Amino acid sequence: MKKNYVYVIAPVAGLVLFAAVYWKYASGYEEKLVAADKARIEQKNEKIRQENLAKAGAVRAALEAQDKRKKEKRAREERDAKEKEQRELAQQARVKAREDARKFQDQVKRLSKEVEENKKELAKIEEDKKRSVDEQKFQREFVKKAEANTQSLSGVLERIAAADKAAEDAARAAAAAAVAAAAAAKK
Repeated sequence: MKKNYVYVIAPVAGLVLFAAVYWKYASGYEEKLVAADKARIEQKNEKIRQENLAKAGAVRAALEAQDKRKKEKRAREERDAKEKEQRELAQQARVKAREDARKFQDQVKRLSKEVEENKKELAKIEEDKKRSVDEQKFQREFVKKAEANTQSLSGVLERIAAADKAAEDAARAAAAAAVAAAAAAKK
């Protein structure tokens, strides 16, 4: 029977040895599993925390980038609005300049016509003035000639009057001489 015990003792010894080894690993295995789970959970939590920090940083960076884009967009819109306003002002200034140029050209044409008309009128006035001066000169000469004529006629009339008086005196003297001669002849 010795052999029978060998068949039983070896498995029982193996079983005891297995139980001891199993007990050693089984008692620490739960703790190792719990510790491994805890470490895995901590790693997961740390990873989540890192991801959350990264996400928070990314969100912060995204918000800053969004604010920056908004500021750039606002600045671009303001710049575009200013440029548009400046273009409109330039357009208005160009239109006004064209209108002013056209108006000034019309005014220059009108004033040129007026200048020509005034020159013609001035030439007529100069002619009239020259004619008036010539006429005044003619009239002064005419008056001088008329006065000289009047003086010469007065002189002629005085000579005629003097000659008439002399003729009358001579006729009286002749009549008196004739009367005296007739009286002397009668005597």
